[in-house]
Amino acid sequence: MVSTTIAVPNGIDSHNMEWMMLYVISAYETPEDFEARSNESKHSYWGAWKAYAEALTEAGVKVGGRGLMAPSTATTVRLREGERFVQDGPYADTKEQLGGFCLIEVPDLDAALDWAARCPAAATGVVEVRPALPSCDPAAMERNAAEPSLAAAH
Repeated sequence: MVSTTIAVPNGIDSHNMEWMMLYVISAYETPEDFEARSNESKHSYWGAWKAYAEALTEAGVKVGGRGLMAPSTATTVRLREGERFVQDGPYADTKEQLGGFCLIEVPDLDAALDWAARCPAAATGVVEVRPALPSCDPAAMERNAAEPSLAAAH
């Protein structure tokens, strides 16, 4: 179980707030899933994703997200001792590859897991749910650095 501590900005009464958490739902798909995007199964494949996106939107939990192009279009970059290494292809050569992600805002992990279970990739691949850090703007990064429990699992 991951616990997070979020610092409340000065002047905000946290006792009268209903907290919502941001979660990233990462959809890892099989090679067959990627093939289904453009073969005779494409209507079924895209129909399932359309229904899922509509359900997220109608529930008011969708913050954002995107599908990703096929793993063969990936380029990985590593920096070692100041030298940049670039390689065509995905980071890891595994059966399931990252096919896309959704950013949702829900009350707790259980709600995020419910949405993950409804994700089309859950039926054939793997869906990972992970809490998102509060923000990625420079001021938030400074606050995050002062609160190490935000990035660490406990």
